[in-house]
Amino acid sequence: MTIEITHEHLVVEHRRPDARRRRWERTYRRALLVADASAALAAALVIHGVYGRWAVALLLPPLWIAAMFAHRAYERGALPLGAEEYLRVLRGAALLPALAGTYWVFTHDAGFLHDMTTAAVPAAAFALPLRYALRRRLHRRWARGRDRSATLLVGPSRGVLELAAVLRRAGGTRALHVAGVCVSDTEHTAQIRRLGVPVLGGAGDLDDVIRAMGIGTVVVLPAPEFDAAALRRMSWTAAVHDADFLLAPVLTDVSASRLAVRPTNGVPLLRVQAPNLSRLSRLPKEALDRTLAALFLLLLGLPMLLIALVVRLDSAGPALYRQQRVGRYGDHFTMLKFRTMRPDADALRAELEHLNSNSDGLLFKVKKDPRVTRVGSFLRRSSLDELPQLINVVKGHMSLVGPRPPLPEEVEEYTADIKRRLLVKPGLTGLWQVSGRSDLPWDEAVRLDLGYVDNWSMGLDLSILLRTGSAVVRGTGAY
Repeated sequence: MTIEITHEHLVVEHRRPDARRRRWERTYRRALLVADASAALAAALVIHGVYGRWAVALLLPPLWIAAMFAHRAYERGALPLGAEEYLRVLRGAALLPALAGTYWVFTHDAGFLHDMTTAAVPAAAFALPLRYALRRRLHRRWARGRDRSATLLVGPSRGVLELAAVLRRAGGTRALHVAGVCVSDTEHTAQIRRLGVPVLGGAGDLDDVIRAMGIGTVVVLPAPEFDAAALRRMSWTAAVHDADFLLAPVLTDVSASRLAVRPTNGVPLLRVQAPNLSRLSRLPKEALDRTLAALFLLLLGLPMLLIALVVRLDSAGPALYRQQRVGRYGDHFTMLKFRTMRPDADALRAELEHLNSNSDGLLFKVKKDPRVTRVGSFLRRSSLDELPQLINVVKGHMSLVGPRPPLPEEVEEYTADIKRRLLVKPGLTGLWQVSGRSDLPWDEAVRLDLGYVDNWSMGLDLSILLRTGSAVVRGTGAY
């Protein structure tokens, strides 16, 4: 007699009373609930202090928590996502006036409608920093190796190798920790082991590996042998062990905001939205760039004059270094920087070609470059040499955030794919800067830039700007 293997059958066979539970997730959700309740209570007290009505003080905290639940602000998938978590909070805040409006329809209590609508702003203003602080604390725990989900990668060895390398580069700032891999072929297993990732078997060993390693997340990459039936069985196995089951798409570096599932005749098709590169959609970015750059120039005008004076006193030559760079659509412009090298630096480049630390690509970077002046070395480590590019931003040649501005000779060597970097303005900072700058290999720098072009949004720009400060303080890759 044949017994059909189902998810329920596997649960009966394998479920144990001590099945793993993600204690850190429960603790983190409780902390979020306390933070949100505190933020709502503080906002209610502000409104009460201004208008002297207790109704909002009593009703705002439970309504705020209900709005957060309605917009899934406590959902497991949103906890480590940052921008997505904050967007859900803002959507929840927008729900408060709608709820108050519904109440007004039946009671015509204009005071309550006014107070609840007004309270949404301070509630969000208090909740977002609290959630940011909790998220930073969680990231610090991940960096110490705590509360991270032991992750198993399953798929062809080449794809597993590439994904493992990407996750390893993310370091301790991500929830996923690659505990091992199961591969469908052995072609690249030696390279996987050199990354320090153990190869634990094949796809058929999934059940034993999850149980033995305490795996919390299974990530499956596309493979010809993984048909719908095989993927379904893998998902059942992961579910038995209370492990998350994730499918890695064939397309990488696509932001979640561009992906949507479109069911068609029972088949869940993944829709990938085209990159948003129209001039109209980028008008807010243009306005924000030029406004902030002009404001920074006003605030930093005197310090920049002092830096220019120190550069002139330290070595012969002008304070500013002017260089032709390539901007959006291949247009050339003159980029400004504080001079950090000897005046004859360009003429000496050929003599230092053998010291190029980026020999795998088009960039020319030399650690401990003998052409760099004493003051120039400090300016580079602190990124102060980039400040004159604020003038380029005001003129419209550059953006505050974007790909690195390339040299004309570099662009001549670009392939058709890499030329997509030129669809947006180059930036004073970008993903390349907050991810390691000159320490990045050329292929990784290109991947980050193309990912920025395809996934651009105002939220992404703001996220990069917030990360730039800590990247400058660390000085990683600045030389």
